[in-house]
Amino acid sequence: QVHLVESGGGLVEPGGSLRLSCAASGSIFGINTMGWYRQAPGKERELVATITSGDSPTVADSVKGRFDISRDNAKNTVYLQMDRLKLDDTAVYYCNLRQVVPLEGLQYHWGQGTQVTVSS
Repeated sequence: QVHLVESGGGLVEPGGSLRLSCAASGSIFGINTMGWYRQAPGKERELVATITSGDSPTVADSVKGRFDISRDNAKNTVYLQMDRLKLDDTAVYYCNLRQVVPLEGLQYHWGQGTQVTVSS
């Protein structure tokens, strides 16, 4: 079992910054990918950014240059630094961990979500 706990969401004005954190615990294997997805009202969940345990990031074009993803493998924690936030960034942000478990295959785990609201 894997447990993901997110923090750092909130209300911010356009142009402002927020930093999200997600700490993973439980049955975590050394090789995994952690990251963030978001879902705005009436829209499908979309990828924001992910990063492998080898520190290789993938960032969506919509946030490239504004958002930065990083991780601390010793703490099983992933961070999302969000700068120059826009109204369109308003969404529930979900932490995700995916890993290949021996004899079980690919697993996806999700956090409970944290609300990010960009509003003036």
